Amino acid sequence: MKRAVILLSGGLDSATVLALARQQNFACYALSVDYGQRHHAELAAARRVAQALGAVEQRTISIDLTGFGGSALTDTSIAVPEQPTQGIPLTYVPARNTIMLSLALAWAEVLRAQDIFIGVNAVDYSGYPDCRPEYIEAFERMANFATRAAIEGKRLTLHAPLLHLSKAGIIKRGTQLGVDYSLAVSCYQADDDGNACGVCDSCRLRRAGFEAAGMADPTRYRRV
Repeated sequence: MKRAVILLSGGLDSATVLALARQQNFACYALSVDYGQRHHAELAAARRVAQALGAVEQRTISIDLTGFGGSALTDTSIAVPEQPTQGIPLTYVPARNTIMLSLALAWAEVLRAQDIFIGVNAVDYSGYPDCRPEYIEAFERMANFATRAAIEGKRLTLHAPLLHLSKAGIIKRGTQLGVDYSLAVSCYQADDDGNACGVCDSCRLRRAGFEAAGMADPTRYRRV
């Protein structure tokens, strides 16, 4: 089996991507990142999802982005928005996907894997600049200049299979593949038990996705 590194946050999208990679007969190595986010319940969810979906291995790498702050997810002095906002929201973490993909690239080279999967989406999303198709294409080009493996002819492919799907489409696809979404935590400010706030941007997108898919939402909310 070909090996692939899957960026696994513990949320709905990354759980679906892990299931899709497994369906494509990849041996899946799940990588989660503790970057100092306020919602640590997602890291526990990542471990549960990796086990449930048959990842060969799941690792959590720590890198402290609270030293920079600049985001409601890494700076406790910035409140998580609980109403829709205009433009790029305060939950955007500067360079987060670039950092995570770089870590995935390093592990992929060690594993001699030529495939990395990431669960970014450019349809039902918060407008983050590092979730756009142009970004994914640019990172893949960069990656193929950056590693010994690529220079020796083992080119890397960066997969973003959810890029053009709606949230409802993602949920339907994952359900077909047996994803148990009750294991996943998407909330930006989930409590230690993984109960979701129900009002942040991520919660709104997740809830609307289940409604549009015509499916029951298994999310545990602490308030509605």
